[in-house]
Amino acid sequence: MTFSAAVSGASGYAGGEVLRILAGHPGIEIGAVGAHSNAGQRLGELQPHLHSLADRVLVDTTVENLAGHDVVFLALPHGASAAIAAQLPPETVVIDAGADHRLESAEDWDQFYGSAHAGTWPYGLPELIVDGEGARQREQLRGATRIAVPGCYPTSALLALGPGFAAGLLEPEDVVIVAASGTSGAGKAVKAHLLGSEVMGSMAPYGVGGAHRHTPEIEQGLSRAAGERVRISFTPTLAPMPRGILTTATARVAEGVTAAQLREAWESAYVAEQFVTVLPEGTWPATKSVAGSNHAQLQLALDARAGRVVVTCVIDNLVKGTAGGAVQSMNLALGLPEDTGLNLQGVAP
Repeated sequence: MTFSAAVSGASGYAGGEVLRILAGHPGIEIGAVGAHSNAGQRLGELQPHLHSLADRVLVDTTVENLAGHDVVFLALPHGASAAIAAQLPPETVVIDAGADHRLESAEDWDQFYGSAHAGTWPYGLPELIVDGEGARQREQLRGATRIAVPGCYPTSALLALGPGFAAGLLEPEDVVIVAASGTSGAGKAVKAHLLGSEVMGSMAPYGVGGAHRHTPEIEQGLSRAAGERVRISFTPTLAPMPRGILTTATARVAEGVTAAQLREAWESAYVAEQFVTVLPEGTWPATKSVAGSNHAQLQLALDARAGRVVVTCVIDNLVKGTAGGAVQSMNLALGLPEDTGLNLQGVAP
């Protein structure tokens, strides 16, 4: 069976990546390809790497152009998805790659986004552990018609620390997460601080001091895994690379927890997950190993002197962190094998 899919925000990085994956998906026929300010242009002018779709003309992102498809991907800035989604038929599978429907707390939304909360949709991270019994978020995605794709930083952070909290091995306070992202994470709009001459050979932090909007999203996911409130200190940094995230997450271990217990918790959590790999001991992940793929790679170690676990996770922020996660969630919603269209190996060098 073939399903039709429309993609809004197709001129941006996230929308372009959704199209790249869907172009090779055997169960999807790409329908409307939408944008706003770029409506009327050929897709090939803006996304020249999408050869098979180069002659498509971008239509305006309106309900009329998106309606009538089985699936609609909304790759729009925060605050722009909710109004459109509300007007689409309830049977349409709507996948929001923006932030509008990720948070459960209206208070958190108001604090970090400063607008009315649009409500909460099932969270599109299938591998997320949601309780101490090891249940996964994928069960909430089967047959869903509304899905909120996680942020790219939360994807890596939740995969990094979720197993430890679910197993009761970590303390919920004093959790520190530092992540480095490629510049594509900031979007495609022209910004002076993202110019090549500003980024090359340099790294810089931003959203310091708990100000980054992904902070409550990470806390929400880790709290679900832990069964209690988890507080984090999150610092993102900008790295001189086009794509990829390297997240280093640390948390205090509970009294008496050993390195062997930690490794068993992470390995058992992900042994059956085809897109998440805990690397052999002594091997540490690098962003280049997952570039272009829907995979996450992790490694962990016990810092016995500090009484902390240190977990490093790498993903491609545009694939596992956005478009790949969106398509993976779509497959579950449509009843397709979860890996359909996603057996993409990494790209090297």
